[in-house]
Amino acid sequence: MTDHATDIALFRYSLVRALLDESLTKAERGRIVRALSEVSHAGPGGTFVRVSRPTLDRWVRMLRKGGFEALKPEARHANPRTPKETLELAERLRRERPERTAAHICELIRTVSGWAPDERTIQRHFVRTGLSRRETRPKVAFGRFEAERANELWTGDALHGPVIGGRKTYLFAFIDDYSRALTGYRFGYAEDTVRLEAALRRGIERRGIPQTAYLDNGSAMISRQLLRALAVLGTKLTHSAPGRPEGRGKIERVFGTVRSQFLVEVTAATVSTLAELNERFDAWVESIYHRRVHSETKEAPIERFLAGGPPELPSAELLAEAFLWAEQRIVAKTGTVNLFGNRYEVDPALVGRRVELVFDAFDLSRVEVRFEGRSMGEAVAHVTRRHSHPRAVEDPTPPAEPSGIDYLGLLTARHHKELEQRIAYLEFPEGAFVDGDQVVVRGPAAWDLASDQPIEDSTIEEEGR
Repeated sequence: MTDHATDIALFRYSLVRALLDESLTKAERGRIVRALSEVSHAGPGGTFVRVSRPTLDRWVRMLRKGGFEALKPEARHANPRTPKETLELAERLRRERPERTAAHICELIRTVSGWAPDERTIQRHFVRTGLSRRETRPKVAFGRFEAERANELWTGDALHGPVIGGRKTYLFAFIDDYSRALTGYRFGYAEDTVRLEAALRRGIERRGIPQTAYLDNGSAMISRQLLRALAVLGTKLTHSAPGRPEGRGKIERVFGTVRSQFLVEVTAATVSTLAELNERFDAWVESIYHRRVHSETKEAPIERFLAGGPPELPSAELLAEAFLWAEQRIVAKTGTVNLFGNRYEVDPALVGRRVELVFDAFDLSRVEVRFEGRSMGEAVAHVTRRHSHPRAVEDPTPPAEPSGIDYLGLLTARHHKELEQRIAYLEFPEGAFVDGDQVVVRGPAAWDLASDQPIEDSTIEEEGR
């Protein structure tokens, strides 16, 4: 109980320690309190809890008045009211059949003696005596799994990021199970489907289409929009069972690296906008994480990913279709439909019909109408109050002037310089590429623009060709 009280005090202290800074203004302290109260936090025991603003204020007062010890909960002193014989009977029933629940054991005791304690009393007694179902459940050994090739399996998850511009950020990321390469990633201001799809789409544009996507059961990862996108791409979507996170260890390990090597360098002085955060994370991933030899595979993630050759990238048309959003509406008698406060005119023949409106979440100026799987043309905007999906709006704050030593800034500059100097010939199957005074031609489909004739693989050092 002493250790548990200390864990609770440490959790409380981790939330309110930033509020003790005397240099904070009242407005700044209020913004931090609001940000803390709007998200869930991993509390003692691994359960996620939300803390209200009055509670945070009360903890601050307790800490200032009594120090760290004041944050510990008061010990409970209660005399047991359940007879010892009843608790012993409950123990015998649990040992006899470990699969019996506390509720069922209470019912058995009530049948035998005519009275039984509350179910929670029996549960707490089992925890104290080591007879909880978690403790008595047979231990299952899980074998190690690894995909056999790149893009066979992507695992996705979200990581709580830093506060940028006074707002909480979240990192959506996908890792290739075979190579451990981070394929798609993006920081956003919300933990929703829009930001998840933005990270996924960026990964598919650069690394190809995964055969399977493995996600948890968060609201953003079970949405109908995400299911539609993966169905169009031909990607199988699987979810981890609730309470059974097996198979997610690789991405959790990567998130640990992100915390200890990237987020530790993110401060208000070095990163002030969401765009800057994403730019610097991209530089860190491509310059540091992808090039460092992985302790398990003994290869750099990007080298292992590209060992089998450049991935096949999807067409722009397929990507555009996959990441369109769809909403169903019934056409009104006036031949119009409403979508997020906007009113659109559609074909009058669809009056009273249920139609599907297909659109880009970031551009509501173009909305396609489909009926029974057939395109019925574009809807004509009649009243436009919103130009994008309500959840597709980012609101970055103006950048602050950076100062001091900026590790991530130096890393980003180095990454940009390398991109300007390095031409990845192997990522292009054919064509001609300019490299200084040379023109490198690869593949039988390369053509001489002057003579309009095909050229064999060669290096032409003649200027002007």
